[in-house]
Amino acid sequence: MFITDSEVQSLEEQARKIRVSIIHMLAEAKSGHTGGPLGMADIFTALYFKLLKHDPKNPSLDIRDRVVLSNGHICPVLYATMAHAGYLPIEELLTLRKFGSRLQGHPHREFLPMLETSSGPLGSGLSQAVGMAIADRIDHGKVSPRFIYTFLGDGELNEGQNWEAAMLAAKEKLGNLIAIIDRNNIQIDGYTEDIMPLSPLFDKWKSFGWHVIEIDGHDMRAIVAAVREAQTIFEKPSVIITHTIPGRGVPYMEHRFEWHGTPPGISDISGAPAKADQVKEALRALGE
Repeated sequence: MFITDSEVQSLEEQARKIRVSIIHMLAEAKSGHTGGPLGMADIFTALYFKLLKHDPKNPSLDIRDRVVLSNGHICPVLYATMAHAGYLPIEELLTLRKFGSRLQGHPHREFLPMLETSSGPLGSGLSQAVGMAIADRIDHGKVSPRFIYTFLGDGELNEGQNWEAAMLAAKEKLGNLIAIIDRNNIQIDGYTEDIMPLSPLFDKWKSFGWHVIEIDGHDMRAIVAAVREAQTIFEKPSVIITHTIPGRGVPYMEHRFEWHGTPPGISDISGAPAKADQVKEALRALGE
């Protein structure tokens, strides 16, 4: 058994708290992305509170796993998770996107050194992660003491550079590389299958020589089992396609592409001024 019932309950409660922090951050910032961060909270929680080799008290731990956030616009979930894990004060989350804040609208390593990369230009993160995985193998040989995790958005896969990196990773047999795709079926302009169909996504990655796992991205047991499986694959890179609900936990946001880059409390998805209780409604839905 990879995870006990009590661990599942603890992780689910932690994910709820992270979602609450995300709403507070975005409402205070009055800008930022909502759908993806809420959708990925379970996966980030499982990683940072169960699966990742890391130490918040020693962020530069030599044998730490590395996390590359290619879809940098979902950084509210990264910042909130790292704060709850102990990397920075939870109160600092309310400085998101403010002038002089360490918490930029896209991750900036010079401002927040415990980040592994700066990100923002979609499509570049997988290439960065492949480079890290190759360098790590040069340093440590075929059996690496760490894994390189990279998060990708599904709309981001429209960028051709991803597929160049995918070919190189397979060619180099990078078993220390694990990609995690947020398959929420939305992007800024609409639904992915309307804009640039990705299906059959499983078959695409398999044909590129990757070990492919497909899961419900809100099932803690499935998340943990998928990562543990990926960690046992030594002869090829692994990709976990996680089916998530954008805006997870807030019913009026769920499955709506319009909440991709719209914060609560500023405007509704039609562009009209938001209802006064919009933020309260989101927090109430999340149990606050």
